[in-house]
Amino acid sequence: MRVGYFLSSEEWGPVELVGNAIKARAAGFDHLWISDHYHPWSEEQGHSPFVWSAIGAIARAAEGVTVTTAVTCPTIRIHPAVIAQAAATSALLLDGRFRLGVGSGEALNEHILGDRWPEADERLEMLEEAIDVIRTLWRGGVQSHRGRHYRVEHARIYDLPDRPPPILVSGFGQKSLELAARLGDGYVTVGPDEESVRYFREHARDGTLVQSGLKVCWGPDQREAIQTAHGLWRNDGLPGELAQVLPTAEHFQQASELVTEELIAEQIPCGPDVDRHVEMVEAYARAGFDELYVQQIGPEQDGFFEAYRDEVLPRVQDVVAAA
Repeated sequence: MRVGYFLSSEEWGPVELVGNAIKARAAGFDHLWISDHYHPWSEEQGHSPFVWSAIGAIARAAEGVTVTTAVTCPTIRIHPAVIAQAAATSALLLDGRFRLGVGSGEALNEHILGDRWPEADERLEMLEEAIDVIRTLWRGGVQSHRGRHYRVEHARIYDLPDRPPPILVSGFGQKSLELAARLGDGYVTVGPDEESVRYFREHARDGTLVQSGLKVCWGPDQREAIQTAHGLWRNDGLPGELAQVLPTAEHFQQASELVTEELIAEQIPCGPDVDRHVEMVEAYARAGFDELYVQQIGPEQDGFFEAYRDEVLPRVQDVVAAA
């Protein structure tokens, strides 16, 4: 299992995102995840730069990195034909080291143009058609598409990479997992879900990737780290489909008032305890993931990079290799 770094577009502005990518590369994290949001989950996070501009800057500033969007919604806010062009350009700028992670989206980002927010089954149907549109345009030449949800008329992407980027599909329920296995070049999820990994591998074609993400809050003081994680990411403690259906950061703040510091401390490794961080990383290796992307919450970025480079990652190498 490869361990990479997760760039949070909700927590950092564009200049800071590029700076963190440079720091990650210097610390040995040459694989990066980057989130794609129009809004942050909360006012405390406070950022949401345009991901495609950030990817272009990262490609030039942190040479040699591999970047995956985690994840882009190609269905409502941005037409899949535009996503196809953006991803092709990113693949060229990154010399082929780009993966397009896609998902069915959240109302938080997709409601902004006043479009109806479909139910889950229709969102997956739209995602499937969007993937077809993207791959059609990546074939080159003039292409048209007339489907249930999207139309493309006489469109051509002139700048294409030699090989189209892999499309990794995010999924958290059985239907989305089935779609990922059927259509995806890989699968994206969160949490060390061994059962979903096993299902995907049994039903997907050979050579596909399985990725996940892990939030941590490294810091010299555990109590302060817990408070930082709770202050910035208590929305992670919300249950069920709330993350998909709540439309505004204000709604997330209201719902997150019910999430306690204790609950966040159970889910997110906080503080300087190396054993706790190692335990969480190893859980993903045992679950069978190919790649894990770690997001450091809060301002202690330099301390995180140093601690993971010198203390955490050397400890997990044996388990990672065995897995």
